[in-house]
Amino acid sequence: MKKIISAFLASMLLLGSIGGAAMAEGMTPGTYEAEAQGFHGDVKLSVTVDAEKITAIDILEHSETEGIGAAALPKLVEVVLANQTIGVDSVAGATVTSEAFKAAMTDALTQAGADMDKMTAAVEASTLEDVQMDADVVVVGAGGAGIAAAAQAAQDGNTVLVIEKNAEVGGNTLVSGGQYQSVMPYLVWDPADPDATTGVGYDGNTYNKVVESVATLDELKTILNWSEEPFDEGYYKDHEFVAGDIAELSKHGVHAEYLQTLKDLKAEIQAYLDWAEPKVEAGAGQLTLFSTVNLHIFQTYYGGLRPSADMSSWIYGDYDLVKQFIEGGQTLKQWLEAQGSTFVEDTQPTLIGALWYRENEFVGATIDGVDYPGRWGTYFKAPMNTVLATSETAASNKIMLRTTAEELIVEDGRVTGVKATQYDGTPVTAHATKGVVIATGGYAANLQMVVDTNVYWSSDYLSTSTKTTNRSSLKGDGITMAQAVGADVTGMGYTQMMPISWIDDGNLAFGGGNYAIYINPTTGKRFVDETSERDVLSLAEFRNGIEHNGTKGVFIELANASSKIPGPYLYGNEDVEWRQYVRTVDQLAELFASLGLETDADTVRATIENYDKAVMAGEQPEGVKKTNPNALIGYAEKDESGKYLPETYKLDGVELRVRFMAPSTHHTMGGIKVDTERHALDAEDNVIPGLYAAGEVTGGIHGGNRLGGNAIVEIFVSGRTAAEAIQADNQ
Repeated sequence: MKKIISAFLASMLLLGSIGGAAMAEGMTPGTYEAEAQGFHGDVKLSVTVDAEKITAIDILEHSETEGIGAAALPKLVEVVLANQTIGVDSVAGATVTSEAFKAAMTDALTQAGADMDKMTAAVEASTLEDVQMDADVVVVGAGGAGIAAAAQAAQDGNTVLVIEKNAEVGGNTLVSGGQYQSVMPYLVWDPADPDATTGVGYDGNTYNKVVESVATLDELKTILNWSEEPFDEGYYKDHEFVAGDIAELSKHGVHAEYLQTLKDLKAEIQAYLDWAEPKVEAGAGQLTLFSTVNLHIFQTYYGGLRPSADMSSWIYGDYDLVKQFIEGGQTLKQWLEAQGSTFVEDTQPTLIGALWYRENEFVGATIDGVDYPGRWGTYFKAPMNTVLATSETAASNKIMLRTTAEELIVEDGRVTGVKATQYDGTPVTAHATKGVVIATGGYAANLQMVVDTNVYWSSDYLSTSTKTTNRSSLKGDGITMAQAVGADVTGMGYTQMMPISWIDDGNLAFGGGNYAIYINPTTGKRFVDETSERDVLSLAEFRNGIEHNGTKGVFIELANASSKIPGPYLYGNEDVEWRQYVRTVDQLAELFASLGLETDADTVRATIENYDKAVMAGEQPEGVKKTNPNALIGYAEKDESGKYLPETYKLDGVELRVRFMAPSTHHTMGGIKVDTERHALDAEDNVIPGLYAAGEVTGGIHGGNRLGGNAIVEIFVSGRTAAEAIQADNQ
């Protein structure tokens, strides 16, 4: 990727600290090039100097993430030119990129003969006075939850101030994959019109209903037979709890809060099976998808039901919070679309750990006739436009970037504002007349906090050297601030690992287990149901993977190279060292040898062939079972009904996508305790006046494990809910 950044940005921005650093002297005038390793590759730049100062900085080349590292580079150019020192703070959320920039600057200035003691002098603290800001609603954090809260508050006629520590809007939502986990009735089976293949959406358009393999019936039958007895925690004191084994879990009861949902769901499933099973007997290979709100609620419950590592306690999602965010998801999509967000209705890719085919693929936003692709967080593109451009209060609304919230202001027992500090040291006091929303995300990038609170993962797998998918800014700041004013926390100690992360930097690799198989690099065999929940996959990877350059749980993913990877995938079918390779089966032995692996290619071939044979026959693979195995690693034609024709099967010559991945910290389940209106609560469940929380900074919703695709719905619903509560509380 080529990036050319203006060389004279310093004249455009005078920072509060300008003049604080010593000027360079005695440099040899000229232009010097240097580079250093960034997040995704080298950051290459040229630095022009005269005898006394840096006159220009050009970023010549980089491969940093759009909207994150890429956004940080011009800001670093600004601050270095303005202050004539590289002793400046890294851009929050882009630490690796910032350090690469400073390393390359150090190299270039050393070439120029600069006095490096002077050129690395720390920027003096700002002498600017405290900036006073006023708004009806102050939102801390400009990720999905924060922007949703701000947009709803603005639509309700409130002035809004958003405080964000990073250099751009988006927070951790910037790396969201694009799937939206919510039931859309017009896309799924309708008991009132069971044979319908299309449905009419809320926009009046007709859409194809989602179809899926008949293999989904097995999971529905398991739920249909789920025990209605009280959940038996005692059983697991003598038997291993295997997360994701719902066949076993279903035998041991259900918690009382979810019993009625289970009963209602069973009636819905039975009606569907009464329609579906005769069609299967008649030879149908695919069926219109069954999906209901009750199914989503119940799957969220058992998908998050987890014991602590020592079996001393159990955790699962609070029923009222789960029900509220799932029901809220029914109108959320329409709210987003009304502001310009766009979705693909007929395509339903399955996100890793989602458990069910109800995702709606987010593809971007259309604002003022301009299409923005759904890449790196444009979930919030349209709501942000609402805040800053189209709401009645837009002229007064503001998003303050590179501003770190540090303390909540409490007056007469009520939270009335936030104290913060801007990038240059300028203090900010933000006053909120109606309420403050904490939406700062989780703490998966604070590995010390993860380890200190952990009650779920073995220390053999989880440590402060574990990598994370999260932005470096996700440190748990909001939790700490809320606790300081009396807020309680819940669910702490449960951290979800992302099982498909790049082994070098922990970044999300995107993908899904429905079209791929996971291979133990030592045995060459499958070791897990690839469609399981994320922590199930991660645990299996830790147990079956290898260690490479300090990363634990490294495994091999194999898929047909033509399979689509859900989300904004960076790579096509090119080779990327220790990430992805495209090879035919007869080339695997050479690939494994070149990487120093002892993986037996013949065993891998047999693993693929046995798996594909089972899939074509509509059967479960031998050994390790799999929910809904419906995609081949090799290739075979299908008949009109969608069934594979085994006689057309081939593996030789078929291009395979070979990826190397491992688990990294992804989502923290615990956080600020809230009620269904997202009021922050104290230890006695009393509301803390004026304080609200939304998104991953809260706890109690997902239990011990978050299902894939639930986060986007939950953060946007919770953000909107918090804003609506502020409006109601101030009537």
